[in-house]
Amino acid sequence: MTPPEPGPRPISSPVSSPAPGPASWSAASGPGSPPGPPAGGEPPSGLRPPRHPVDGRAIGWWTGQALVLVAPPVLVLLLLGLLIPPARFWLLLPALVLAVPGLVYTLVMPRVRHRVHRWEITDDAVYTASGWIWHKWRVAPMSRIQTVDTVRGPIQQIFGLAGVIVTTASAAGAIKINGIDRVLAAELAERLTARTQAVPEDAA
Repeated sequence: MTPPEPGPRPISSPVSSPAPGPASWSAASGPGSPPGPPAGGEPPSGLRPPRHPVDGRAIGWWTGQALVLVAPPVLVLLLLGLLIPPARFWLLLPALVLAVPGLVYTLVMPRVRHRVHRWEITDDAVYTASGWIWHKWRVAPMSRIQTVDTVRGPIQQIFGLAGVIVTTASAAGAIKINGIDRVLAAELAERLTARTQAVPEDAA
């Protein structure tokens, strides 16, 4: 059996599993196998591809969010078109205009986001990659973290998911790890809180 490579390793929880086991907590290592840096060159200094994809159930969560956004206006126009015959054409036409791009958005956006969204937490920093049309890479040093919270919206709860919000001293706002298992989210929040308390504060 090949001996393990020297050096510390990052958190490596099976986030795609419905019931992940405890995550290991160790220092950063190489970038692993996530998508490469943005087109046009290497990532900015201090940024690197995070290791971990979000949970596969996040596709269902994002699909549900898209349906909540797209379905109501289309259904209202369809209903009015059926109830008001003289205006049927002028009601069904905008319903169709909204439904076609809405359907494309609902089918495409969740899958693209699942491929893009990644996260990693090390002893030194929190790394995230997010977006679907525009991709955003973020890194927050432990010394800059101010608060750590978990959030579970109604659709997230249906899929057993949660998010971790890491508030920092940066003007760019909080870093969010969304679409991970709720048990893993609670564990990460607890570990991040303990880790930031052990790091000399630089966030004030």
